[in-house]
Amino acid sequence: MADVIQAPTVDQVSEILKREFPDISILCVEERRVKVKCPREISHDVCVFIHDNLTFEHCSVVTGVDYEDHMMVVYLIANYYNGLMIDMDVDVPNDDPHVASVSDIWGGANWHERETWELFGIVFDNHPRLERLLTPDTYEFFPFRKSYKLRSQE
Repeated sequence: MADVIQAPTVDQVSEILKREFPDISILCVEERRVKVKCPREISHDVCVFIHDNLTFEHCSVVTGVDYEDHMMVVYLIANYYNGLMIDMDVDVPNDDPHVASVSDIWGGANWHERETWELFGIVFDNHPRLERLLTPDTYEFFPFRKSYKLRSQE
């Protein structure tokens, strides 16, 4: 394991992540952002690592994207010491829309994950309270999925 680095550079972040998690793809390194693609099987481990070892202490966004043939969970995770962001994409198959919850790492992710589940139907395993926030409990569909048809489209 790497030592704790309070204010890593983008190059350090990308090098350390690639060394610790060879299955991660570094998609882009910009001035203050590292964009990575992470397999869902290790996404929770990666998040624990970047929180505990690279001091990324704030998960500002967890959201979904529907690409019709698969879903994607997008995480934006910030390091307040130096203003760096990790933009992490995790593909999720439509026939098994599950990914590990990160609400045990960043408490604020709780609400983002609930909203993402409610709107896209992506299940966050081990979430403490995965229930609807915005839509009625009677909804049996996920309105942000491309397969959801509005009444005017039926």
